[in-house]
Amino acid sequence: MLQFLGMLAAIGLTAMCWGMYGPVLHFGREDMHSPLRPFVCVGVAYFVIAVLVPSLLLLKGEKGAWTTKGAIWSLLAGVAGACGALGVILALHFGGKPIYVMPLVFGGAPVINTLLTAAMNKSFDQLKAPFLAGLLLVITGAVTVLVFKPQSPPPRPVAVAAVASAAASAEVAEVAAPAKPTVEQKAERLFAVLASIALAMVSWGSYGPVLHRGQAGMQGSRLRPLICIGASYFLIAVLVPLALLVPLGDTGQWNANGVLWSLGAGSLGAIGALGTILAFTLGGKPFTVMPVVFGCAPVINTLTTLALNETPLNAVSPFFLAGMLVVAVGAATVLAFGPRGHAPAKPA
Repeated sequence: MLQFLGMLAAIGLTAMCWGMYGPVLHFGREDMHSPLRPFVCVGVAYFVIAVLVPSLLLLKGEKGAWTTKGAIWSLLAGVAGACGALGVILALHFGGKPIYVMPLVFGGAPVINTLLTAAMNKSFDQLKAPFLAGLLLVITGAVTVLVFKPQSPPPRPVAVAAVASAAASAEVAEVAAPAKPTVEQKAERLFAVLASIALAMVSWGSYGPVLHRGQAGMQGSRLRPLICIGASYFLIAVLVPLALLVPLGDTGQWNANGVLWSLGAGSLGAIGALGTILAFTLGGKPFTVMPVVFGCAPVINTLTTLALNETPLNAVSPFFLAGMLVVAVGAATVLAFGPRGHAPAKPA
């Protein structure tokens, strides 16, 4: 019983951290006006929390052992996590908002998680009608979330005196203001947002099953897979973006607020990764742990976004909330009726 409660606590920790990840990262990206610089900060946070700290703790000893198979699977899990973080940052960079980007990611990720788990366990024959119905609910809820996403609040009305005094400067600003995006530009931006969401969805959906293989390959170690994840993040989220800042002509800037928000997002991601490993250590499996995480995280994401933006509840469409509920129900259905793998054969 205590082990089960511990697993639930670890799942709750991951859902809480990953649910807050998107809104916090959005503030970092907005302050630095760059898709690459927040990514670097996320990688730095992962390196400190998932490499330096576990390496020091590992000196005291821990069960498990380093193995080539376990290290490769754990490194691949880190690659999946880093690519998912990049997808979220790109989606925000192309104009997406965390209040609907993250629910879409968390709605599709459990589907990818279950399908990949079924492929790795060779249990596609267990995909029954209730499971397919759950997939349909997830897709329907995700589309509803996208269609009825909360809009940005209108600008505050300017006082009459201020309007009169700023008339001349407004005329100049109107000449210098950029033209409104055309229909084609809006379509391209929407496609970029959806493609970035798909990258995050596939990457984070693959994260759990791949990490589970890595931990099993290291004989149940908790710290060793986390170190491999941090190493992958350091390579993909720190070294590569730093090398691309100048060639890609990044026009952003480093500033204290952006760095702190982005480091906070990276810390939430790394702690969430630790929660996932703890859940697996306490007996959880990818087809149970990850859908529950991805089902709860959108709710936390929405509440965090509303709180940070001080958005009134009456600005949120009931259809948007209904879409989130449908996504959560679909994820729970996928969890309940997903393939469990074949039972081991009885000895002769």
